[in-house]
Amino acid sequence: MIIQPKTRGFICTTAHPEGCAEQVHRQIKYVASKPAIAGPRNVLVIGASTGYGLASRIVSSFAAGANTIGVYFDKAAEGARTASAGWYNSAAFEKAAAEAGRKSYSIVGDAFSDEIKAQTIDLIRSELGSIDLVVYSVASPRRTHPKTGETFSSVIKPIGETYTNKTVNFHSGDVTEATIEPATEEEISQTIAVMGGEDWQMWIDQLEEAGVLADGATTVAYSYIGPEITHAVYREGTIGYAKNDLEATAKRLSEQLSTKGGRAYVSVNKALVTQSSSAIPVVPLYISALYKVMKEKGTHEGCIEQMYRLFSDRLYNASGETLVDDRGLIRVDDWEMRPEIQAEVAKLWSELTTENVYELSDLAGYRKEFFQLFGFETDGIDYEADANPDVAIPNLR
Repeated sequence: MIIQPKTRGFICTTAHPEGCAEQVHRQIKYVASKPAIAGPRNVLVIGASTGYGLASRIVSSFAAGANTIGVYFDKAAEGARTASAGWYNSAAFEKAAAEAGRKSYSIVGDAFSDEIKAQTIDLIRSELGSIDLVVYSVASPRRTHPKTGETFSSVIKPIGETYTNKTVNFHSGDVTEATIEPATEEEISQTIAVMGGEDWQMWIDQLEEAGVLADGATTVAYSYIGPEITHAVYREGTIGYAKNDLEATAKRLSEQLSTKGGRAYVSVNKALVTQSSSAIPVVPLYISALYKVMKEKGTHEGCIEQMYRLFSDRLYNASGETLVDDRGLIRVDDWEMRPEIQAEVAKLWSELTTENVYELSDLAGYRKEFFQLFGFETDGIDYEADANPDVAIPNLR
């Protein structure tokens, strides 16, 4: 079938298998061009099929030579419906890993559930023995608690006051104002339940209790802080409260794992185009301005560059010491947050309108990168040719 992008708001409902595979191959090629990392041997990535999770899996396998297990919730093709992008990404990754002689396995299902945790533990026991790095990179709008059965839903809202600022429709280029009403206490608590640290804690507890977490193991979860422009809707909003909980969990886990030489971190990463970030008002316009500035200065990084730098310069550097800030956070958003970068972004922000958005920002680059998440707008792919949407993941369990 000929596969074309079909969008609904900030969601693309189709994905192109060959385009997704090409994007994965480009990330692998980048990592293969860099120095090897003396890093982990057996890695579990929870939320492994897109974005930072996928990039973490690629760096683990192709820079450190690690075996990997990826846990993610993606769907296979069915009838005229394509598979999700994460499905195609994972299929391409596993094929490449096998060709490179690395073990890789996929578990598809609800990472919040006890069933998937148990299945993952059984797989670790049978195939790898133990895990020495756990990457937690789950992004979900909902979570069903495995003990109580209650389903929580997250919201993207400010706290305390109504928030109004610029935003952009990245399809049309229209710059408008978005107004968001403040969250209720119930919405705050539900967002924390979905996006906070409880499930990360549950994963580590169950891996440790099952005896499949190696002595000296590292675990890392991903977060974002960002500039003043986005604070009200992000860091000081419901998401920020959830990230505060994630950071508190990292401190507890670090104490818990330190008894056997282990460690836990939150890595604060750069703002990038993801399906999640596209859903947050204000953020796509900020990223478009940021991309323009950082690309012009030669400091722009995508997911794979960020994760290679996290592993090589922070988690597994030659000194053996992990550089953190005064709150214990790893900061690979350091290039984004340089004062001179933020000053230029703020200047552009004050001037951005519908009429000049393509001149003063990299909105065209944002839009292209959004479609590339789903395998579209990728150089070298013939999108007028028939493509087979039915792609198998080699080591799906």
